[in-house]
Amino acid sequence: MLDPSDKPQAPPALRLGRPRDWLIGAALFAGLFIAVDQTVGWGPLLAPWRTLSPLVLGTAFLLTALSYLLRAVRVYDYFGPLVRGHFMAVVRLSVLHNTANNLMPMRSGEMLFPWLMRRYFGHGFLAAGASLLWIRLLDLHFLGLVGFVILWLRQPSGLWPALALVWLLMLPAAVKLAQITARAGAGRGRLWRIVGFVAEAGPGRQALIARIYLWTAMTWTLKLFAFATVLHHFLAVDFWKVLAGVVGAELSSVLPFHGIAGAGSYEVATIAAMVPFGVGAADALTGAVNLHLFVLGTTLILGLLALLLPKGVTGRAALAAQQAPASKLQL
Repeated sequence: MLDPSDKPQAPPALRLGRPRDWLIGAALFAGLFIAVDQTVGWGPLLAPWRTLSPLVLGTAFLLTALSYLLRAVRVYDYFGPLVRGHFMAVVRLSVLHNTANNLMPMRSGEMLFPWLMRRYFGHGFLAAGASLLWIRLLDLHFLGLVGFVILWLRQPSGLWPALALVWLLMLPAAVKLAQITARAGAGRGRLWRIVGFVAEAGPGRQALIARIYLWTAMTWTLKLFAFATVLHHFLAVDFWKVLAGVVGAELSSVLPFHGIAGAGSYEVATIAAMVPFGVGAADALTGAVNLHLFVLGTTLILGLLALLLPKGVTGRAALAAQQAPASKLQL
């Protein structure tokens, strides 16, 4: 039986260093370095940074930082009483989690979220992981919505808004279906218990679903606009094309491979999203690498700043939060 308070036998820090992950990541990094050197060249690729306006760069950085803050607001709202009164600790947790995701190979940084939720707030490792799964599903759903916007910008038609509306209405229906499925499978086999466990970790109330989705939409809108603005400086193409590239880059997280700091996989996904729309592969590579450099620079700065923030509740306070009545922790 699944126990929400379960934790892995070893801290995630020890489980993030699998040699296979680092070997694949190193191979992707080397492949990217060779590809740039043999096609565009590092000098010409980096040259456009000299003409990037400090105002544009600073604005993009601030919008990205604000998107990080809104991510923390989403987590704070999602977990409610468990984290109430410790917003700065949630900001620290959220930023460090995002930093680990951007830097560690094979998306192993995801492990940091449930580990820090347990360490800071006494929340069960598996329960936090299930909640993170719901958050990721909301992320993917909103990126799907952005996809319809891109298609509409490419070829305006009433079809795309209609499909976007259907896509949006599918979200509450899917949540309701998950809840019904979990109740129908109560007391059955292990697979049903897992489904029920994940369903219970989701935002059960419609009002909470709406709020969490609003935070998700605001977070991604700021982030995508900031990234697309930077990428547009390196690619003189229609804005919707660079927006497609940014969405592709962000979807690189679902690839079966992911390099160290995303090197290689991030660029492949960006190029794959733009080439079908007529952007040259070499140009797309130039834009992808430079956007990635901006992302990594922002990640490192905000990650270091997050270390200055207070940690969550610990010791008896965390234990008290973990043992709080289930009704008070209902999501």
